[in-house]
Amino acid sequence: MRLRRWILLASTTVGLCLAVPVHAAGTLDKIKALQAIALGYRETSIPFSYTGDDNQPWGYSVDLCTRVAAAIVKQLGMEELQLQWVAVTPENRIAKLRSGEIDLECGSTTSSLARMQEVDFSLPTFVDGAAYLSRRTAGIKRLEDLAGRKIAVAAGTTTERTIAQVLKQYKLDAQLVKVSDHQQGIAAMVREQVDAYASDRSLLIGLALDSGNQNDWSLGPETFSYEPYALMMRRNDADFRLAVNRELARLSRSREIYGIYDRWFGFLAKPGPRLESVYQLNALPE
Repeated sequence: MRLRRWILLASTTVGLCLAVPVHAAGTLDKIKALQAIALGYRETSIPFSYTGDDNQPWGYSVDLCTRVAAAIVKQLGMEELQLQWVAVTPENRIAKLRSGEIDLECGSTTSSLARMQEVDFSLPTFVDGAAYLSRRTAGIKRLEDLAGRKIAVAAGTTTERTIAQVLKQYKLDAQLVKVSDHQQGIAAMVREQVDAYASDRSLLIGLALDSGNQNDWSLGPETFSYEPYALMMRRNDADFRLAVNRELARLSRSREIYGIYDRWFGFLAKPGPRLESVYQLNALPE
């Protein structure tokens, strides 16, 4: 039994999806017919989902999706399953999922009621919250210091809405600058075009560590939201959702999930109380 990690052009993936219309059959039927599963990943959502130095997808969520794919191989009695990795952004991830270009999104997406109008989600995979990162030289040490500043935020994210609400709540006159992804936000700070970048706390830590100049950055002490991450899939496909959740539950029951966590976050800290609760609640019995 082999798993092959293939990175394909989006056009190739679309062509494959058209061969077996996603709406004509369930996702598991499509996967079995094509002997392939299309997985969406983020290029810069370190350490959840990103492109490594070898041009391959890496990260906590990528590891979870690889485990799910292996479980599907076993469930369907297949000898081989091609993993087709397709890059997505906050702005196009839902559209690519609904169109059938990807079957499962392996990123850093918050499961929200508003999004559930368009897509379905797996069991929670992580818990995070919105925060902000700034250059240490900017002197931003608390929320009030953001007054009169420019704050970058990725368009199409829950943080975009959250940070706008926080600024309004605390009556802070700051300008929000929309960017396409995390790297663009960091680059805007480096060029001093903005004073801070708002995103989920774990992502900001990953970006600071990846910069190679950790001492140049300051992470705000506040956390502004509850962001339960989950793997995203098409709506109303109970069989596929069950297959995904069955593996996530097994990882929690066997405690293998802690090994995956340690690989990507162990150098920072052990899972906090909220994430511990998620892992415990995910350990559903067969």
